[in-house]
Amino acid sequence: MIDTTCQIAGIPFKNPIVMASGTFGFGNEYGALYHLSRLGGISGKGLTLHPKQGNNGLRVYETPSGMLNSVGLENPGIPAFLRDECPRWEALDLVRIVNLGGNTIQDYVEGARLLQEAAWERAQEQRTAFDMIELNISCPNVKAGGMAYGIQTETAREVVREIRAATSLPLVVKLSPNAENIVEMAEMCEKEGADGVSLVNTFSAMKIDIRKRRSVFDNLYAGLSGPAIKPIALRMVHQVSRAVSIPVMGMGGISSAEDILEFIMAGAEVVQVGTFNFVNPRAGIQLIEDLELLMGEEGISSLDEIRGIL
Repeated sequence: MIDTTCQIAGIPFKNPIVMASGTFGFGNEYGALYHLSRLGGISGKGLTLHPKQGNNGLRVYETPSGMLNSVGLENPGIPAFLRDECPRWEALDLVRIVNLGGNTIQDYVEGARLLQEAAWERAQEQRTAFDMIELNISCPNVKAGGMAYGIQTETAREVVREIRAATSLPLVVKLSPNAENIVEMAEMCEKEGADGVSLVNTFSAMKIDIRKRRSVFDNLYAGLSGPAIKPIALRMVHQVSRAVSIPVMGMGGISSAEDILEFIMAGAEVVQVGTFNFVNPRAGIQLIEDLELLMGEEGISSLDEIRGIL
């Protein structure tokens, strides 16, 4: 019997495969292709307090072994999410994760409070629409000239501390690989009460159109994801897993069952799959089936047997 179950903050995952924020929407389109409840979880599209239209110009550009994106966190805003998406999420038998972003501390806190209130109201009716918050600290801090909150540990500390105080929901902090010291950042999150960390977000990168003599993106830089970043992401997950006692969600270029086992061996509790969803819209169900098959071939009965073995 193959056991693929995992757990974060007391919340059980039937398997370690979670669809990464920004690559899966809220699951509606992919739900037409396979039963989403087969997944371990979904991290929904990044949400901010108010709706955002996202960036102008080109938003996605394919690269060797990956892709660049400059979407700009386009989203309907938290109130619209609670009104329109939550009823659909309630029907899903998996772990539902709300990805929370913001450009000011006040925006983050107000967003967390709205989510907390919505969770409490549903609990009174014995309903659950979402299970945890994934705090995106890669958002630009408008009071610091646009530098992301997740670059400097002390800047990130303030937002993590404020969100932890604003909600009792399980809290996972999503870390940027562009941080000055990602291990120090993860240690800070644990000290400030986070229930877990997820890493890595996209790498800051660039593409130049030599004929137009300009960046292909209006915002100049964009986020690099896909298999090209996997070796670096794997190293960072290993380093962080050895430094903290809270669970780690690993991500970065995962596109096979072998990749999943690598991240588990590096110390991840669960993994998130992002860019591969654009390559294969049925990536989730394929990876679940391939993982169970590979575990059988390798004589692995439980992921706990290999987690963090390095």
